[in-house]
Amino acid sequence: MTYAIATPAVPSLPIIGSDQRFPIRRVFCIGRNYAEHAREMGAVVDKSAPMFFCKPADAVVSDGADVPYPSMTTELHHEVEMVVALAGGGRDIAPAQAAALIFGYGVGLDLTRRDLQAQAKAKGHPWDVAKAFDHSAPVSALRPAHEAALDDDSVLRLTVNGELRQQSRLGEMVHGVPQIIAALSTLFELKPGDLIFTGTPAGVAALQRGDRFHAELVGVAAIDGRIA
Repeated sequence: MTYAIATPAVPSLPIIGSDQRFPIRRVFCIGRNYAEHAREMGAVVDKSAPMFFCKPADAVVSDGADVPYPSMTTELHHEVEMVVALAGGGRDIAPAQAAALIFGYGVGLDLTRRDLQAQAKAKGHPWDVAKAFDHSAPVSALRPAHEAALDDDSVLRLTVNGELRQQSRLGEMVHGVPQIIAALSTLFELKPGDLIFTGTPAGVAALQRGDRFHAELVGVAAIDGRIA
């Protein structure tokens, strides 16, 4: 097939212990998946109706590249999250089937233009400009699932300029990974190459130009970066 313009590059992530890379198809995110974070944002968790939004695949920043401070905001906030990469997919997936679809795990930041999000909330508008902007999703290299020892006591944390900002156990998630995958699959057909950001704990705060961050899913994956 001949295309009318140059074919866009496929966004991808490195894989720990491999020369291959993981191609990214779509990026799904769940909001309000840690109760303390929901409270700090003045929101209420509805356990019966998980809330999802998306980022474009080319919003992913990989390989520790600098993250440009985005336009049209003075409140760029960090939200550290475990990231799940899928090697399989489908519709109406049962939670018990979800683990078999997972390729690997990483850690990332759901960067948010908080002032634009607040304006959108006040007007009842979508959050796209607050969440889906360029370079809004730095993500680490992926650890293959069979090498990742994860349980409820696994720790997710973020430091900025050496100061601890966010830290939580995965067991504090309102919806676990199997439940997230199952719920997403009722709304979208999931496919290989999809990434899922699984929510952020309390402690979100502003980032400034020049800040250096270290995000870690302890024992599994880590990413260092700089706000340029």
